Amino acid sequence: MRNGIFIVAVLAALIGLAAWNYVSLPVQTAWTLEQRQLLDSLALSALPELPEDPSNAVADSEPAAQFGHSLYFDTRLSGNGSVSCASCHKPELMFTDGLQLAVGVDVGPRHTPSLVGIAYSPWFYWDGRKDSQWAQALAPLEASHEHDTDRLQIARLIVTDEKYQYLYESIFGPLPELPQNPESATPLGNEQQQAAWAGLSSAQQQDVNRVFSNLGKAIAAYQRKLIPGRTRFDDYVDGLLDSNATASEHLNPAEVAGLALFIGDAQCITCHNGPLLTNNEFHNTGVLAISGQLPPMGRYDGIRFARKDPFNCVGDFSDANRSECIELRFARDTNDLVGAQKTPTLRNIAETAPYMHGGQIATLYEVIEHYNEAPISMLSHNEAKPLELRPVQLQQVEDFLRTLSAPLAAEDKWLTPPIER
Repeated sequence: MRNGIFIVAVLAALIGLAAWNYVSLPVQTAWTLEQRQLLDSLALSALPELPEDPSNAVADSEPAAQFGHSLYFDTRLSGNGSVSCASCHKPELMFTDGLQLAVGVDVGPRHTPSLVGIAYSPWFYWDGRKDSQWAQALAPLEASHEHDTDRLQIARLIVTDEKYQYLYESIFGPLPELPQNPESATPLGNEQQQAAWAGLSSAQQQDVNRVFSNLGKAIAAYQRKLIPGRTRFDDYVDGLLDSNATASEHLNPAEVAGLALFIGDAQCITCHNGPLLTNNEFHNTGVLAISGQLPPMGRYDGIRFARKDPFNCVGDFSDANRSECIELRFARDTNDLVGAQKTPTLRNIAETAPYMHGGQIATLYEVIEHYNEAPISMLSHNEAKPLELRPVQLQQVEDFLRTLSAPLAAEDKWLTPPIER
């Protein structure tokens, strides 16, 4: 009899705890003025026009975007003829690949980030080692685990392909006469490729680099077309213009509760702010190292690489004046950036698993759990602090994040390989 009474008591306690955990949470009934201002700042309607890229004179050229569109889907821009930009940045996966680590010619060291809305960012790659979209577009072409080709072979492809030669010259002017030999040359390749590059004259190196950098600028012009579309969250916020009520056809109560947590106790808005839900900055949030790798130095090394990059904003192949390269010239490089990785956009976040710079976290809920626990960082310090949110609140945050998915605002023609004529 006593055992029966004990079991009933335990069950009653568990039921009571579950009821308290899931029912007694405060319900958001109206937004304050400060909350309304925050919500307005996050909506897509607050997204400004694309910022100019002074380092890329053809950034907003339609012919350049068409040229870049062709280059983006062309597998000939790889050493084995099977890898294109679209191999890792797949349009159907919001320009990611769904893999833990990127796979080109070989497995890479980092997770593939989305390209959607990335043209608004002043920095590229997880560590920000590139300061323009066109400079970033060049790096995978010569990376041994990605395209595994070299700048001389790529320049020669443009010269020998009738269509590409026409497109290039209509945008950038006459192509230079390239050396017949060697077959392959780059300052970043293996010993043989580096020796071949050193054997070219300074003028020949300059010609190849000019063609190579112009291809990056065309690819960037295409990628600037990849803009996120309106989500249920955006419709909800814009609908608040006429009413301050939280109830809406666009978001259900759990999603509204998650939104309140997002801008409040969950502290997501600290880094994920603005209409793209990223501050485009770098933070150490205690994410575990990638399996089999040492913890990366992150932004601490990234800014140093960016400053040494011959294709950066102040380099010979940039179209900008030095005075226009404010981000690069005045970027922070202090010790607190050790281990810091770039804040990704949260738009379409539910469609871009796995997560973090190495794909270390498989699900969206686990990401939220990570921030709730805020573990000790393996390098430097974790900027995030434990949130102590309850499981139901974690679920509500996830429910809200899932409202941030929508088809892209880009025209359909940009989302598939170009039709050859």
